[in-house]
Amino acid sequence: MNDRYLPGVPGPEIEAIFNAAAGNEIATGKFDSPESSAALAANAFGFFLGRAPELPPLPGCSSQSWPARSVTLEAELRFPWSGGRHPVLDSLVRTFSALIGIESKRFEPYRTQHAPQLSDAYWRSVWGERMTGYERVRDSLRNDPDLYRHLDAAQLFKHAFALRTEVHRDSGQLGLAPVLYYVFAEPERWPVSGRPVEARARARHREEIKHFAAAVAGDEVALVSCSYRRLLKAWSDRGDCRVRAHAAGVASRYSP
Repeated sequence: MNDRYLPGVPGPEIEAIFNAAAGNEIATGKFDSPESSAALAANAFGFFLGRAPELPPLPGCSSQSWPARSVTLEAELRFPWSGGRHPVLDSLVRTFSALIGIESKRFEPYRTQHAPQLSDAYWRSVWGERMTGYERVRDSLRNDPDLYRHLDAAQLFKHAFALRTEVHRDSGQLGLAPVLYYVFAEPERWPVSGRPVEARARARHREEIKHFAAAVAGDEVALVSCSYRRLLKAWSDRGDCRVRAHAAGVASRYSP
């Protein structure tokens, strides 16, 4: 287990979180894969479990009231109905003014994407009047499932719907601004074969992020995107010595 986690990352606590979550990332060995996105997210953000105030402001979210009040991993957010599957975010950060749901990607955007399977439940009239951009993305994906080839746009609009639901469900969070934070790696090579990740795929992924962001601009759930390189630089620039060392460790192990 020691090899799974960077120095300062609470391995036993993360093991317990993942063992209690759906997906069996650790039991199936997926967590230990050299391409594991879960390992990157757990190590990057797991460092701040139990010490949320040490998390520097996330790039693009500096207008929110920092420091962070809490940081959690594998956070399930429920839709406004009981049955079915509900989204799980890689991390959830609460500040004094915002609820920030973090979706982390590593190699996924550069693999072949499958057409999303969309339940009719997502067309229920339960998302309020300020989610029309996300609803248009949802409608576009039903009409053209291949609209996004590198960005998992279906996952993002589901996460946005769940974040919006969360801040309206819990009276303790009413008034918090919901933010969907998309953080992504841009690896240069596949770790096993050593072959290059296509530069064209990385560029197309960024273009699709811009396209999606423009579509949902002004909606109740703000979308913020950030590369891991930019995030780790921010941690190096603004964190204390332990956070700077952690940022260097993430960059060294995962080359994001």
